[in-house]
Amino acid sequence: MTFEYILGRMLDRVPDTVDKREGSVIYDALAPAAAELAKTYMELDVVMDETFVDTASLQYLILRCKERGIEAQGETAAIIQGTFTPAMLELTAGTRFNCDDINYAITEKISDGVYRLQAETLGTAGNKYSGTLLPVETVNGLQTAEITGVLIPGEDGDTTETLREKYYASIDGESFGGNVADYKEKVNAIPGVGGVKVYPVWNGGGTVKLVIIASDCTVPSEELVQRVQTFIDPEANHGEGLGIAPIGHTVTVTGVTAQTVNIQSNITFISGWSWEAAQSQIEDAIKTYFAELAEEWEDAVATIVRISQIETRLLDLPCVLDITDTTLNGQAKNLQVDADSIPMIGTVGEVGT
Repeated sequence: MTFEYILGRMLDRVPDTVDKREGSVIYDALAPAAAELAKTYMELDVVMDETFVDTASLQYLILRCKERGIEAQGETAAIIQGTFTPAMLELTAGTRFNCDDINYAITEKISDGVYRLQAETLGTAGNKYSGTLLPVETVNGLQTAEITGVLIPGEDGDTTETLREKYYASIDGESFGGNVADYKEKVNAIPGVGGVKVYPVWNGGGTVKLVIIASDCTVPSEELVQRVQTFIDPEANHGEGLGIAPIGHTVTVTGVTAQTVNIQSNITFISGWSWEAAQSQIEDAIKTYFAELAEEWEDAVATIVRISQIETRLLDLPCVLDITDTTLNGQAKNLQVDADSIPMIGTVGEVGT
């Protein structure tokens, strides 16, 4: 429905005895209306796109999701653990520190010399597992300040694609009254949680086990595990329905564990390279592969570390010419990681070392 097509149809309805050439009275009278109609058809195309989940933009996809009780998740702030010396130094809530380009503020004391800090920048940028904290303002008596872990990972808000996946997931697995889909939906909505596996009747009737992974696809902190436990089924009142778990469900929440994978390979390097020079690149490539496996953990029946994948990724490095004889934990075969574990890189070395 272009301007030319619409105008042509309109002029076809005018008798040929009338001058219809461009610049004529009838042409100039019909052209503005044809232009407006063409614009209307373009806007109708947009309306059609925004009507369906497959093509809707984020603004209208949020409205479609609300129809199914799905809320778009906004950005959350990372909560980290900071260790300060001297340990007896008392720091007040609100004291601000900087690491790289992120500022953190103390929220509460955990123990002597150990404090909880919250990132002022929302999203995953605040997920720093280590680094030096520099006081924004002078802190008398402070000697050292270090980040020693992420307690609750920060999350980026839902994108159009992640929200669309949530919509379809709500259809594929209808959640209701404490079924598996219901537990997955509720647990995944908790800030800091990146995935969950649900084990019903794992220790007798009425028992449910939830194994969670942090939103950055790492082993969750004990604080995050306890936060989820309290939200789902408080330990002090198991099965009483004081959390979101149905009455009679005794829920145990645990976190994934890290299973160490030691790797050895016989690597032929490009001229000018050696193991010492290339080791950091090799380890980074393996860590990237392991991170991808961790991202797939929630939906994977079994997590398998494959020798072929490791060798392929190392061959993509500019310093590696060839690779053979790769072993995982001393065996020349793929390694199946425990169901509730994710792979963690251990020692990486050459065969014979």
